[in-house]
Amino acid sequence: MQIDSIRLVPCLVLLLGSCESTLAGSNIYLGQRTTPSSISMNDVDHGVWSELVSTYVDDQGLVNYRAWLASKRDRGRLTTYLSHLSSASHDVAASRSAKLAFWINAYNAVTVEGILREYPTSSIRNHTAKLFGYNIWDDLQLYVGGVAHSLNEMEHEILRPMGEPRIHFAIVCASMGCPRLLNEAYTAENLDKQLQRNAKHFFAQPANFKLSGSNVQVSSILKWFSDDFGTSDPAVLRRIRPWLEPADAAKLRETATLSYLSYDWSINAQ
Repeated sequence: MQIDSIRLVPCLVLLLGSCESTLAGSNIYLGQRTTPSSISMNDVDHGVWSELVSTYVDDQGLVNYRAWLASKRDRGRLTTYLSHLSSASHDVAASRSAKLAFWINAYNAVTVEGILREYPTSSIRNHTAKLFGYNIWDDLQLYVGGVAHSLNEMEHEILRPMGEPRIHFAIVCASMGCPRLLNEAYTAENLDKQLQRNAKHFFAQPANFKLSGSNVQVSSILKWFSDDFGTSDPAVLRRIRPWLEPADAAKLRETATLSYLSYDWSINAQ
């Protein structure tokens, strides 16, 4: 149903939870819809993404969206990078590390592009309509090898089935409750070190991990994606131990009471 020209009345705004800047009518496609190529994800160059995030993202993962938006050159370079991702093939053989790095970078680049399209905004949740209207996680889609993929598809249908739980400390939904956005591209060669470094950084933040006696509080990310971390509280605690600060790891008991911290959906802006 085309509703772009309809002015939302107050009661409808209340139902939606916010007045969306982009309403339903069609998806937003990024990259290029090309015929399936023969380019392996092994051969995709993430150098442009690395240069962009090293310029606009600090060591804590906060993004200078205002400066990025003001740079016509670097807005164009992000568009070029997304088109470069489009050239990769789903079918040509690639290493698991190259695929993981590709889709993590793709998820983060599409999210940044989506926020830049809406900025200034206080939260990504302002752009995730529940009833109808634009939902950034479903409607903003990147072409890869001729197939369009939403952020939800990248996360739930591609990345999570690859069995690497540390992706949850690498893909970033532009929120303060997320892991930090790494200010370098993920690469196949450095992937394990990068994932381990960001996982350790994540659990070093009091907003994501608190240990007090026999009580452990962790980020809600581990509740939302519990299937990826363990089927019981003791299993989850065993799983996260390698990512904790040494002092916390030594004090952690698998019999501890596990609960979850509130999630901060405010924008991850400098």
